[in-house]
Amino acid sequence: MLTYLHATILGIVEGLTEFVPISSSGHLILARDIFHINSGDALSVDAVLQMGAILAVLVYFFGDLWHLLNAAFRWVSRKIVSEEDKKMILAVILGTIPGVILGFLLEKKMDTVFRSVHLVAWTLIAGSVLMFFAERIAKQSKAINTVRGFIIGLFQALALVPGVSRSGATISGGLITGLTREEATRFSFILSFPIILGAGLKKFLDLYHSGSIALQGLPLSLGFVITFITALGSIHFLINYLRKHSLDLFIWYRVVLAILILILL
Repeated sequence: MLTYLHATILGIVEGLTEFVPISSSGHLILARDIFHINSGDALSVDAVLQMGAILAVLVYFFGDLWHLLNAAFRWVSRKIVSEEDKKMILAVILGTIPGVILGFLLEKKMDTVFRSVHLVAWTLIAGSVLMFFAERIAKQSKAINTVRGFIIGLFQALALVPGVSRSGATISGGLITGLTREEATRFSFILSFPIILGAGLKKFLDLYHSGSIALQGLPLSLGFVITFITALGSIHFLINYLRKHSLDLFIWYRVVLAILILILL
């Protein structure tokens, strides 16, 4: 049963870590283990909290998302659409597909095998290696297109395993394919919108049909609001931080955290 205190803890953890490349799912698993939080269907609860984070993306990037939606409607209506908008729309669509397919295939493992703190420790290290590699080979000279969008989508699919970090994987994928750090970060946020929203809605319906919403609705609502507020702050922080800095701070944080997990847990 999810209590108000537990919802507050999970909401803060989710909001602070969803878009910072340190793995929100990994930190949620750790938070549940440290604070002994047992809310029943943990994956569904986490997915609903993620909807608070994705609402923060909608608010923060409303202009960009609204522009893309309008461009998509104009394109479908066979009206004039810029080539840049066409590339971005196709990049988002193609980049979303790998995560959707793997999400359906791995859903049962995500509820069981992937909820291990030891797995989180090793994937924190693996994700750090990926981010380190991406920073060292980054060219930062190209713009987004459909091929790069799809490749970044493959990196996003890696984040189905807790500890990898969706933002860390997609930003790394962007750097590896040649995007500037700022463009890779912006595309990471935009690409996160459809897949997190879809997963959150699906899990919300699962909770509704199981009756858990009736029992945990108010604590979940509190967690949702807290996630939204803290996620807005973390989005603003990350965008401004990565304009002038590399991913190295997050790489070292992940490595230290992984070592602590392996030693203490």
